[in-house]
Amino acid sequence: MQVTETLNDGLKRGYTITVTAAELEVKVQEKLVEAQPEIEMKGFRKGKVPMAILRKQFGQRLMGDAMQEAIDGAMKDHFDATGDRPALQPEVKMVGGDTWAEGQDVVVEMSYDMLPPIPEVDATKITLDRLIVKADDASVEEALANLATSAQNFEDREEGAAAQDGDQVVIDFKGSVDGDYFEGGTGTDYPLVLGSNSFIPGFEAQLVGAKAGDEVKVDVSFPEAYGAAHLAGKAAVFECTVKAVKAAKPAEINDELATKYGAEDLAALKGQIAERLEAEYKGASRSVMKRALLDQLDGLVKFELPAALVEAEANQIAHQLWHEEHPEEHGHNHDNIEPSDEHKTLAERRVRLGLLLAEIGRKAEVTVTDAEMTQAVLNAARQYPGQERQFFEFVQKNQQMQQQLRAPLFEDKVVDHIVAGATVTDKDVSKEDLQKAIEALDEM
Repeated sequence: MQVTETLNDGLKRGYTITVTAAELEVKVQEKLVEAQPEIEMKGFRKGKVPMAILRKQFGQRLMGDAMQEAIDGAMKDHFDATGDRPALQPEVKMVGGDTWAEGQDVVVEMSYDMLPPIPEVDATKITLDRLIVKADDASVEEALANLATSAQNFEDREEGAAAQDGDQVVIDFKGSVDGDYFEGGTGTDYPLVLGSNSFIPGFEAQLVGAKAGDEVKVDVSFPEAYGAAHLAGKAAVFECTVKAVKAAKPAEINDELATKYGAEDLAALKGQIAERLEAEYKGASRSVMKRALLDQLDGLVKFELPAALVEAEANQIAHQLWHEEHPEEHGHNHDNIEPSDEHKTLAERRVRLGLLLAEIGRKAEVTVTDAEMTQAVLNAARQYPGQERQFFEFVQKNQQMQQQLRAPLFEDKVVDHIVAGATVTDKDVSKEDLQKAIEALDEM
């Protein structure tokens, strides 16, 4: 077996791998000898089928297996010997292709972009601010008021009162398109809170001013991106009967409200709210500090990037942003999306930081535990109520999905490792300052 270098340009590498016919023959013979004891055929006892018959019966298939094993083995030996780590799966193609015949040498061309050497990062040169926000009384009271609103009841308005924004109207309705009533467009005794935007845009506004007993025709158009394709973009008429108009009555902020939310009393509920708010502030603060860390790392370390990785990342960014701008397009049946210079610049940053964090994590022996992965899967499964078990089983069988869940866990642990060695200063700020810092992240 022979491996010959054909390309050495920056991070690009190319090789030809030659497996001789004699080497293939040895491997096929080994496989036949290994399989012979377990094979039985009509006219022969188990394990006594002559080698010539075995070769005729299984030789062609075993030749393919032998070729694949030989090539895989040569690639492994090559990477072990050189220390190269390919950025993506190497491109491998057989020279001659369909023209190869048994008895000939097998020649394969292998090419790849190798991962670059990545310089060490001195974490002590990194300085970060950790924004600290305390849950003040005003924030706790605001959260309490929101809870009271969520727990509100609705009581009938006086007879003849007109519905206002925030009121609840109890309606029967029947929807039609082009004069034909459609499935799913009918409801009875439906409690609709005006201003909640829970119905089609424009629907609720036309019921403002209605009174109990009124018959109202609501003219609306379904959005172009509506889930039911046969209704998307269509004009519709809903015949509504207003059966009641009710005003909101927020729940009183007292111990009774607290027990509804699982707290012992109002003081305990306030304590829980304060803890929850500070946990939210802490999470937001971490996002701000993480961005500052990544920005510093991006400026501290420069190295050559694998062109194939950058190209793949730029294409993914361009594709994702295109779909965000065209939410009506759910599939991939569209023209090719060419990445812009901005996409390529962002791709370079992402690839550089991704490789750097991966290398820091590798050297620091950062790992994601089975328990952490299980928790991540459980958290993701909550997005599919009633299908948690199916989702869990899907992840167990899908390596790509496992990697998607593992990657952010690994990245966060590497970030924690770097922060532990950096100079971090706690800085007390207001909730408003933290909010501005978060908004600034979206603008970058």
